[in-house]
Amino acid sequence: MVDKADLRDQFTEAFEDADYPIASPMDLVPALPNGPSTKFESGDFSMSAMELNTKLDGEFPYESVDDFVDDVMDSLEDQDLI
Repeated sequence: MVDKADLRDQFTEAFEDADYPIASPMDLVPALPNGPSTKFESGDFSMSAMELNTKLDGEFPYESVDDFVDDVMDSLEDQDLI
């Protein structure tokens, strides 16, 4: 079972150092600890940042990490991935 709060914390921690506002997924790469191969894991959920990018339904730009992470979580929930 996925711990959504833990996953949200992982996303926030990984993306919070990006230079907001962000205009594209490429703006996030420098902030990631392991670049596109940064992994997010909770319960039976495991996905790299590169894989995560293919699942996003949101629209850039994002003004803050919270706005971005909210859309990430919504996209994953809408696709029944978490």
